[in-house]
Amino acid sequence: MPAPAEREPRSLVELLHRRAAAQPHDTAYIVLADRGGEEATITFAELQRRAHALARRIAEAAPAGERALLLFPSGIEFIVALFGCFCAGVIAVPMMLPRRHGGRDASASIVADCTPRLILSTRRLIAGERGDLAARFAGAGLAWLASDDADGADDETTTRLADPSREDVALLQYTSGSTSAPKGVVVTHGNLLANLAMIRAAFGTMPRSTLVSWLPQYHDMGLVIHVLHAIYLGSRLVLISPVAFLQRPLNWLRAISNYRAEFSGAPNFAYELCANRYRAEQLSGLDLSCWRIAVNGAEPVRAGTIRRFTEAYAPHGFAAAAVYPAYGMAEATVLITAGGRGDGAAMRALSREGLQQHRAVPPENAEDTQIAVGCGRAAIGERIAIADPDSLRRLGPDEVGEVWAAGDNVASGYWSGREASAAAFGATLAGEGEPCWLRTGDLGFIDAAGELFITGRIKDVIIIRGVNHYPQDIEHTVETAHPGLAQHGAAAFATSDAAGAERLVIVQEVARAHRRAAAPDELTRLIRAAVVADHDIAPYAIALIRPGTLPKTTSGKIQRSLTRQLWLEGRLDVL
Repeated sequence: MPAPAEREPRSLVELLHRRAAAQPHDTAYIVLADRGGEEATITFAELQRRAHALARRIAEAAPAGERALLLFPSGIEFIVALFGCFCAGVIAVPMMLPRRHGGRDASASIVADCTPRLILSTRRLIAGERGDLAARFAGAGLAWLASDDADGADDETTTRLADPSREDVALLQYTSGSTSAPKGVVVTHGNLLANLAMIRAAFGTMPRSTLVSWLPQYHDMGLVIHVLHAIYLGSRLVLISPVAFLQRPLNWLRAISNYRAEFSGAPNFAYELCANRYRAEQLSGLDLSCWRIAVNGAEPVRAGTIRRFTEAYAPHGFAAAAVYPAYGMAEATVLITAGGRGDGAAMRALSREGLQQHRAVPPENAEDTQIAVGCGRAAIGERIAIADPDSLRRLGPDEVGEVWAAGDNVASGYWSGREASAAAFGATLAGEGEPCWLRTGDLGFIDAAGELFITGRIKDVIIIRGVNHYPQDIEHTVETAHPGLAQHGAAAFATSDAAGAERLVIVQEVARAHRRAAAPDELTRLIRAAVVADHDIAPYAIALIRPGTLPKTTSGKIQRSLTRQLWLEGRLDVL
């Protein structure tokens, strides 16, 4: 008789205990140095010991249920701190390490939203390696703890560790992009375990499946689909820093080849970057035949990118069947839909004009053709629906509407903001049951076979390189770049290049008091520098327009869609 299936753990803490007991000497995580070679490794038993030791220090500094910011560069220390929080019963709040010179900083808003008690970081950062960090958090009354000071033996006679249940909150996942009003998704141990089970079933991964990731660990795709997915399987994860990837993207592929990794995922831009950087003479010995699941998610998946990447790396063993588009968001822990292992990407030719009218119909001719990439089907244990965003009625196959999702992986709401939580997490389909649906804000349709296609976004969120950028944040940066730029006079939006990649466009009014003395070239340079410094994206185009000419509603709201249309048609009153 086959062995009985293992009972699902109650929490990530129990999961860690199982791995440490069953695989104490197996390597859990490997960190590669920026220029190659292994920088650090940790086994499952070492991870448990260090997490327990840190958890006892955390518990002495904060009671269960308090929040702790995780402020780390990519690496093992972040993972130790994450499990230290889990074991202490303290809610982890992963966040991006603030830029040294960025004027826009989400940390203050996150602190105000979740009122943490602690900041966990490395000894070097706390000691002043980044002298600006202490100033950023001064006045908040936060205690600092170094994760790498907890290297001693785990003393079980001291503070008792937590034994969380599936209902207990594990972490707050702050949605990327918004800094003026960030929203912390409340993710429980049950949400994480439900989504991890979906991920394993969807991807068909197993304990022997080596994973590779360069994604930021504070981001849901890096955190859940890679860091926690690996420990859920009991497999090893090879980590590359995001900075190292951006500087040398082909090292990502070399790590997959060298470690014979079966699984690795990234946003669409990463595949595009690797396709553009392809140099046959630099890739001697590269063998990607081991890469069976190449997840493409976190931003719109482009058919052209899939084609270019597959054509470039097919001589190195990469198979088109390994391409694995997926769809998800932090409010659903991460994964919502995924395809079948080995199926490759489902593509469909659609009418551009039809999509503008929210209809998925065949194109009239070549000029009317847009290739849509399917993002798979609902994960096991989850439901998805397409709803009319106004009437809230369920739509049928090939009807474009808002994507809704429901399942044990969907969070209960945001940490604060009852209205936002109710609007996003408590939706009801007209004439159907209880309010249990998550409204994603994305537009799409489901075909007759159950495949989800994303066609656009209801909201004005701009997604570039897998990161959501809220236009109002960029607009604030632009307006404050120089006194000669009008307040509430900016519109930021995205447009697509020939390959389908999104590019940032900024339209800004010049202030009336400076309209005669304005030097457009100098203002443009200042805007570009400010946006790069604050948002890490370079604008594709900047249009300076005359005072009072930015399209707005009668109530004063900026009409970004109309501004985009006027810019595309060359009808703005540009200086």
